[in-house]
Amino acid sequence: MRIDVKGRNLPVSDELREHVNKRFRKVSRQVSELAELEVEVFEERNPAIADSQVAEATLHLKRATLRACSRSPDIMHSINVVSSEIAVQVKRHRDKRRKRRESRAAAAPPGPEAAPPPGPGPAPPAVPGQPSPAA
Repeated sequence: MRIDVKGRNLPVSDELREHVNKRFRKVSRQVSELAELEVEVFEERNPAIADSQVAEATLHLKRATLRACSRSPDIMHSINVVSSEIAVQVKRHRDKRRKRRESRAAAAPPGPEAAPPPGPGPAPPAVPGQPSPAA
């Protein structure tokens, strides 16, 4: 999984990148290598807003896009909350796909291994007095 960390009104340090990689390691094991995660961290400049540190995560999967957002006074806490929300969404998404796949497999007609082989069936019984069709 490719992780992209962006900062708006907030510098993105190596410590912050490492923390994001550490927190999303569990999610990266559950999704495809082609998945892309965008984590955007920023600070609200309005002094009236107590929870000024914001973290937003967007996970682009093959057939779905998962999003989460968290606000708190500490940016590390916001990242922790966002990572746990994305982990829950990924688990729910995987369970839904697994259930759909299993229900389709159960509802599908039996495969070719259970069907009789194609072609003519067994030869009809020979009628006395008539020549056999194979001759």
